[in-house]
Amino acid sequence: MKTPLASMGLFVLAAFMGAFGQYLYKLGAADTGPNPILWLINWKIILAIMLYIGVMACFVAAFKIGGQLTVLYPIYATTFVFGALIGVFLLHEPLTPWKIAGTILIIAGAAIIAR
Repeated sequence: MKTPLASMGLFVLAAFMGAFGQYLYKLGAADTGPNPILWLINWKIILAIMLYIGVMACFVAAFKIGGQLTVLYPIYATTFVFGALIGVFLLHEPLTPWKIAGTILIIAGAAIIAR
């Protein structure tokens, strides 16, 4: 079974949404105290949860179109790439040589498996 490009695209979209959801969790956590009730009414955390629902919808749609789990799921590892980019550009975290090397390996691995 060949994995359709549309399925791969949905998994890349899911990866971005998942990484951006983590970013929103981080921002939302910084806005709240130790009371878990406050977590439930924080708009950043609510939006992150909605993004995660979107991730699951992308997964279902991608599998409905067709494709192999062994091809699609490694593509979701690009979440780490998007997370690194968000950390560098939005949170101004340092970009170290180790982070660059790890990111390159993740991209290479996902590309090799997708072929």
